[in-house]
Amino acid sequence: MELQITATSAEHPAVLLDLPWGVPLAEWPEKHLVALPRGISRHVVRFARAGDEVVAVKEVGEWAAVREYELLRDLDRLAVPAVDALAVVTGRRDGRGEPLEPVLITRHLDGSLPYRSMFETTMRPGTINRLLDALAVLLVRLHLSGFAWGDCSLSNTLFRRDAGAYAAYLVDAETGQLQPRLSHGQREYDVEIARVNISGELMDLEAGGSLHPSVDPVAFGTAIAERYGELWHELTRQSVYPLAKRHYIDRRIRRLNDLGFDVAEMQIQATPDGDAVTFLPKVVDAGHHQRQLLRLTGMDAEENQARSLLRDLETWMVSQQDYAPGDPLGARPEVLAHRWVRDVFRPAVRLVPRELRGSADTAQIYHELLEHRWLLSERARHDVGLEATVEDYIRTVLRPGGGGEGAKAAAGAGTGAAPGRGPETAAAPGDDPEGAEEG
Repeated sequence: MELQITATSAEHPAVLLDLPWGVPLAEWPEKHLVALPRGISRHVVRFARAGDEVVAVKEVGEWAAVREYELLRDLDRLAVPAVDALAVVTGRRDGRGEPLEPVLITRHLDGSLPYRSMFETTMRPGTINRLLDALAVLLVRLHLSGFAWGDCSLSNTLFRRDAGAYAAYLVDAETGQLQPRLSHGQREYDVEIARVNISGELMDLEAGGSLHPSVDPVAFGTAIAERYGELWHELTRQSVYPLAKRHYIDRRIRRLNDLGFDVAEMQIQATPDGDAVTFLPKVVDAGHHQRQLLRLTGMDAEENQARSLLRDLETWMVSQQDYAPGDPLGARPEVLAHRWVRDVFRPAVRLVPRELRGSADTAQIYHELLEHRWLLSERARHDVGLEATVEDYIRTVLRPGGGGEGAKAAAGAGTGAAPGRGPETAAAPGDDPEGAEEG
């Protein structure tokens, strides 16, 4: 059998041909490899340079490689956070003509880390909570799309910074199944696997001395099931409202939007006695703020980053003289948004030297500047402005040996806690600060 590369686009086979397919992956020469942190895997995995891209190469049986390749492409079409499948390589042989295992090739997710790399220094309980929140959101999104993971764990997930929180991406779909709709039992099975896997992974970290003493692996494993249950209930529950309070439907939709989900379809029915209406969000799409930011500015960001940037955009819009919502003579929101990108966002980010940004993308940098401005303004008791913020952020946070109160404040800004509340008391997805709304 000859070497065969099945790829998602015409450009990939050409650059992939330069890789040493006649050598077992574990023995690839260093000149082809990229030194990036790897998670635990039951297969041999290496990061390699392919043209201008960094790719992850995994040796796995042909049936499993092709199946996972197709599943990852399906998840991409469903807009579920997962690594991008690029190609499957089969027909590999070594110099003696002996067959070698096929490989699955995925695009490296820029700025992402496996969970073990994040525990190289002891991670605080609040940060672990945010990882679990991100994983719960990912599992809900998979289930809403009809995908049963079959092996949900920290090891099979990559994490990226998303404003003060994290975004989780599926990295291993080998055990997954895609169906039109999942049963309650299928979802519960996935959640139970997640609980057991996460408890075991945290116990492993505990044995290696990498877990904070206050973290109970079993309790945190159970917490993922609770987080998932709260979020799933909020997204899918049927509500009953008095007929005179139909505006509660709008409030429910706004709460779903605040969680980052859009209601793409809804079912509203009057009760038999006619005194109330029932409301059920039938299809819920994630990425509400991502889509809104993309529509207004053309910028693609993580959900929480988009939420942060939209808040700043809306505040800036109000300050513009030609901002007149509903006035046909006023500037359209898209026009103002592009003006904000040109006059506010880009100049601020460009003031931050590229060599000091690390792996953070521009949306993350701007979010951190907004958080830093808030802290400086609170201290000064007036808005210090972006220019002064950038100067202080570079001097106290990014420059080696910066230290000082500014750096400490910025470090606190990245905890994901709301102002005035500690990281352990941040609201859970299912919290209802407005109280019960059903009639």
